[in-house]
Amino acid sequence: MSEKLLNIKNLHTRIEEKEILKGLDLEINKGEIHVIMGPNGAGKSTLAYTLMSHPKYEISEGEIIYEGENINALRADERAKKGIFLSFQYPEEIPGVTVDNFLRTSKATVTGEPVKMMSFRRELKEKMDLLKMDEEYARRYLNVGFSGGEKKKNEILQMAILKPKLAILDETDSGLDVDAIKVVAEGVKLLADGERAILIITHHNKILQYLEPDYVHVLVNGRIVKTGDMALARDIEVNGYEMFKESL
Repeated sequence: MSEKLLNIKNLHTRIEEKEILKGLDLEINKGEIHVIMGPNGAGKSTLAYTLMSHPKYEISEGEIIYEGENINALRADERAKKGIFLSFQYPEEIPGVTVDNFLRTSKATVTGEPVKMMSFRRELKEKMDLLKMDEEYARRYLNVGFSGGEKKKNEILQMAILKPKLAILDETDSGLDVDAIKVVAEGVKLLADGERAILIITHHNKILQYLEPDYVHVLVNGRIVKTGDMALARDIEVNGYEMFKESL
């Protein structure tokens, strides 16, 4: 029997006075890959930021239960230490901080344990090889001068090093060419080891051509209105969200 990792109950989220999520329900078990699709403005990124406790997004009703604990009041850093990871749609550039130093510091902060330099360097090289990233990237400033594809690969590299229990990928495939999408999909597969769960947020199914998610959910107007499998994603690719127009 699968063990429940995340249980979202009747989640309402607003920015200032505008309600974005309007009673969203979602359950994710360990080891599962879930995909959330939906038109622009449906609330997909709002869900990602709410799960990561972005201060701009206020929970007005409902619960986020993670590993049996209500985490509504936890800050982003507290959630990260519990194993929640968010890959940003638009990764920030951080001049003066190398990828190597950023990942080492992040790992030490999340685990609460010192990171041994030699073993970390070996692990970093191994993960970069798997993601087809040149070792030179580790010495560059975080995302500075990176192409869109390089930034997204770097997010997957962070995920591979930090090994979160729940990885949320917000539009990770946006703006990538086919080769980069394949690499990102391979990175996702590496993390999907039967214990960790992955939530992929997207509005098209390019990355899904290289993955086999357990569930595909359609988010429209702040609620999940349909759940299925890859057949649902293929229907959306052909017909768009017209079939859900009553929910718009």
